[in-house]
Amino acid sequence: MVEFGAFITPTSAAPQVPVALARRADELGLDLVTFQDHPYQPAFLDTWTLMSWVAGQTERVRLAGNVLNIPLRNPAVLARAATSLDLLSGGRLELALGAGAFWDAIEAMGGRRLAPGQAVDALSEAIDVIRGVFEAGSAPAHDIPIWLGARRRRMLRLIGQKADGWLPTLGYLDPGELRAGNKIIDEAAVEAGRDPVEIRRLVNISGRFADRRGGFLDGPPEQWVEDLLPLAIEDRVGTFILMTDDASTLERFAREVAPALRAATPDTTATGRSARVRAKRRQGIDYDGVPPSLTAIEPGDIGYARVRSTYLRGGSPGLVLRPRDTAQVVEALAYARAHPALPLGIRSGGHGVSGRSTNDGGIVIDLSTLAGIEVLDESTRRVRIGPGARWKHVAAALDEYDWALSSGDYGGVGVGGLATAGGIGFLGRKYGLTIDHLRAAEVVLADGTVVHASAGEHPDLFWALRGAGANFGIVTSFEFEVDEVREVGWAHLGFAVSDVADFLRRFGDAVAATPRDTTPFLLVSPPRRGQPALAQLMAMVDAADPETVIAQLQPFAELAPMYQQQVVIAPYAAVMGMAPDGDHQGQGEPIARSAFVREITPAFAAISADLLRGGVVYWYQLRTVGGAIADVDPDATAYAHRDAGFQLTAMGTDQRRMDALWDSVRGHFDGLYLSFETDRRPERLADAFPPRTLARLRELKARYDPDNVFRDNFNIPVGTS
Repeated sequence: MVEFGAFITPTSAAPQVPVALARRADELGLDLVTFQDHPYQPAFLDTWTLMSWVAGQTERVRLAGNVLNIPLRNPAVLARAATSLDLLSGGRLELALGAGAFWDAIEAMGGRRLAPGQAVDALSEAIDVIRGVFEAGSAPAHDIPIWLGARRRRMLRLIGQKADGWLPTLGYLDPGELRAGNKIIDEAAVEAGRDPVEIRRLVNISGRFADRRGGFLDGPPEQWVEDLLPLAIEDRVGTFILMTDDASTLERFAREVAPALRAATPDTTATGRSARVRAKRRQGIDYDGVPPSLTAIEPGDIGYARVRSTYLRGGSPGLVLRPRDTAQVVEALAYARAHPALPLGIRSGGHGVSGRSTNDGGIVIDLSTLAGIEVLDESTRRVRIGPGARWKHVAAALDEYDWALSSGDYGGVGVGGLATAGGIGFLGRKYGLTIDHLRAAEVVLADGTVVHASAGEHPDLFWALRGAGANFGIVTSFEFEVDEVREVGWAHLGFAVSDVADFLRRFGDAVAATPRDTTPFLLVSPPRRGQPALAQLMAMVDAADPETVIAQLQPFAELAPMYQQQVVIAPYAAVMGMAPDGDHQGQGEPIARSAFVREITPAFAAISADLLRGGVVYWYQLRTVGGAIADVDPDATAYAHRDAGFQLTAMGTDQRRMDALWDSVRGHFDGLYLSFETDRRPERLADAFPPRTLARLRELKARYDPDNVFRDNFNIPVGTS
């Protein structure tokens, strides 16, 4: 589609004038506002500062320098600045670059004079650096195009090889130079394996509105349309940028020229991925077959860095699909099923320690946009929550009603993964697991069927969803019955621990004597360089009375010398709200092991101390369970380890050593919690589910997912025993 913009002088004598013109361009519906970039010109504002200010004063118009002076703007710094401004403006920045022209002034400011060949090399390097920064995880809000202002043949060839657009000033071109330049760009693009349509052609234009027809762009609006139409059709100019500081000229251009020219011009905009993006596609994926209704993110797309990884794992999927509703989940699953040889990850919030919601070269169905939170019935405290919501946002929404739903220990976790595995949280001993509050779920089954599972509908599926749900379908909404929870006591205590085994024994004794109102989690780190081990205790007390909170925490405060203590009365939502928002940027492969233990015996305490001294384990956490969790019949849900007193998670840096170490102490454990387990050996299945539970799960797997579509998240294989 043809677009229209303004080229405004960044005058410093009246600094609010260019700002007002930019705001007017925004109000008039123009697509783009640009400012020339001459940092050495004392009569001008700094262009980048001006664009940043204008971004905050406008709502929809896009912004660009025209063109940014690369000899005076470091490309790496420019890339970070561009990312920041694009994110802050909601994806409204474009980059137009130039090699500089006023060399005496550039040299006076420390710039280096560039010969023609050096200018091409400098801009080529700048493009590579800027895109490299974008792709390295510092991604802007949208795929920022890079246009070049140029006339020389080598520079035009660079546009065809690498850039996204050509931005000359029409008045500076000789007759026929626009068409000749396009030909050079097209030839270079084809040689580079690109479609020339990918490269946008933009021109700066100037003119005068008059009642009578005169020369080029000198006359009434209808003459402007006639003059510009051949440029749009024959020379493929897709963006006309009017150079003016006159508000009335800008208004006539926006109101009388732009609509008429747009209506008269066929749309020749490229609709597919660019050659740069296509070059990064992975083998075995039918990218052209993705349903057009689905948002699809490929490895070459600018947003890929935001979706490739999880909280701990650095993934590299071949395609990420982001459905917006249940119908699109069905579409996404059908597309994934057409690629049976590829890994398939189902992702909600992307936090999972196991890292299974990303992969290498496969497909990920990302449910993050299914994040609604809705109160269904205030009298019964029934709420509907989308799988892509994060628990901090759930807690904040429920806090308005003085409600809460126990949901792990970190507000950045997504609902879907936790609510199909268990949900061991800070309110667990008082109110049970997250899955104990689940009353119904909408599920997309492996064959694309959408069902409603509850105690009365598909009760066997409902049973399996609570503890092994990732094997049976994609939950697109959960219905929970939540609890009345007002303010809670929240404690964070730090200890110096000289005798780890003794400390753990006494921690276990304190938990056994503590009312179920209190749920403590303990994190112990190994001793280093002759220093004692450090332990952090985080505990929640379901009480708002300070004396009650202190009384229930006092036995824990006496476990060892404290170096830190913080105890507050706060809403549950405030505790969950401590997690930051944002995308996950995991690196490498997490190595985590999980276990349940009934109690902290002297033998278990001793082997825990040995594990921490051995140099393999760097992170060791004990979560207390029991209480209300143990009140539920172990056969009531697929989460069957109801008799456990503690859930243990340990993390290490070497898989082989971790396997050997964990295997040597496994006799002290009784089961595992699948969300925190990265060991993919088949024996772990028997650890996760007792024999009777596992037998029932196998039967249901054969019924609901006979083709084993959902096999990449702690898989229960079909046809084995």
